[in-house]
Amino acid sequence: MPDSPGPVPLAGRTLVVGPSNVGKTRLTAQALEAWTATNGPEACVVLDFAPEVERDGTILGGHLTQFTNVPKGAWHGVVDAHAPRADSESDDEAVALARENARVATSRLDAAPPDPMAVFVNDATIPAQADPEWIARLVDYCDRAEVAVLNAFEDDEFDPESPVSRNERAALNRLRAWADRVIEP
Repeated sequence: MPDSPGPVPLAGRTLVVGPSNVGKTRLTAQALEAWTATNGPEACVVLDFAPEVERDGTILGGHLTQFTNVPKGAWHGVVDAHAPRADSESDDEAVALARENARVATSRLDAAPPDPMAVFVNDATIPAQADPEWIARLVDYCDRAEVAVLNAFEDDEFDPESPVSRNERAALNRLRAWADRVIEP
């Protein structure tokens, strides 16, 4: 497949990483739009694991649909995810919320079509915050497609030593090793 005219190639495996509000979701939405404009929505899978957090009046994160419409014909699996570090008072509570995210994300991933041509994932590490090994499920699924564009949070703005943060970092390291390219907007 030819590369897209924008910053995200529409070939192979791309990981977009960075801190909150730098444009990761927007780039993923643009890649989705470019793919479907050229190839149509059939065999296109969109997995949206992003929580939405309000901090100091600013919305952090959120679904791809804040930037684009997922076209009819594309498969769209959404998780109304918790933000474990922001929504909890303790590490144990954060891990429990992360486990709930992983449970729902697993059901969405299991329901996705078995033979995607393109996979777009918003906030890919959210389901792995309880167990970094979860990311292997997502990587295995994305490897079925010609194109995979994933984005993930990467920053130390939250307690870097919390179990959720450690798990997320481990999952992100696996994604970085797997990706053909990493984009940091």
